[in-house]
Amino acid sequence: MSLLIASLNSGSNGNCYYIGNKNEGVLIDAGISCRETERRLKHLGLSIKMVKAIFITHEHADHINGLPKLVKKHHLPAYMTRETRSNLKSGWREMGSFTFQAYEPVTIGSLTITGFPKFHDAVDPHSFIVSQDNINVGVFTDTGRFCDHLIKNFNRCHAAFLEANYDEAMLETGGYPQHLKDRIRKGFGHLSNKEALQLFLSHRAPFMSHLILSHLSANNNKPEIVEELFNSVAGETEIIIAPRRKETALYHISGSAKNKKSNMAVHAKHKIQLSLFEEAQPQSLLAS
Repeated sequence: MSLLIASLNSGSNGNCYYIGNKNEGVLIDAGISCRETERRLKHLGLSIKMVKAIFITHEHADHINGLPKLVKKHHLPAYMTRETRSNLKSGWREMGSFTFQAYEPVTIGSLTITGFPKFHDAVDPHSFIVSQDNINVGVFTDTGRFCDHLIKNFNRCHAAFLEANYDEAMLETGGYPQHLKDRIRKGFGHLSNKEALQLFLSHRAPFMSHLILSHLSANNNKPEIVEELFNSVAGETEIIIAPRRKETALYHISGSAKNKKSNMAVHAKHKIQLSLFEEAQPQSLLAS
């Protein structure tokens, strides 16, 4: 049985990723509204009823804005670390939720979800691997630097959502204040395009079929820069850019080492419009 994956939204305006099979799935983060989550799943031929749980990477607003309504309306369990839950807004802590610990797998139906620590400007941030039948999909966004946790889990993946947040030259010459530039690029913010590429080239598995590049900055990056950088060295790995205001296509991820690039999407691959990455005003890292 293959896994199905899609980005429902990716960026400082909200992050939400679907990973599942034909019967059940989970969301990693819930940064867009309940209505948009339902609508975008429907566009992909999925139902919100297929979602059995939500896993939260950290407490920043662009990862949890839609969480209370999704939990309340659809009676979904939300999983986060104890420290993350303790840093939610007053009132949100009473929301029905469960805690997990690093490297202690959580079973949701036939899916296994394993969290592990990462570097980011949050109280207790975690990345995730979602597994089924020895197929692994990773979610590696909002991470400020390489670490052993990231490397050893990335090279297990048949597919991954990997942050490529900023172009180094655009960040340096852009309009962000110096303290925000430093927070983004000095270990507890985000991965640059070049850092993401280094991870991909040095540590991807030979069986990685799909790489969904995620959380691109609206101000300090451009999709065409990322596409050119990765496609030139991608080999058999299909490169997808996750847009900021719509879902990607839905992709089948199997255990096969071979990737038929143009045939792997369940639906026709969406054409990414550059206007989706319109310029926005600089935001604090808590919403980046």
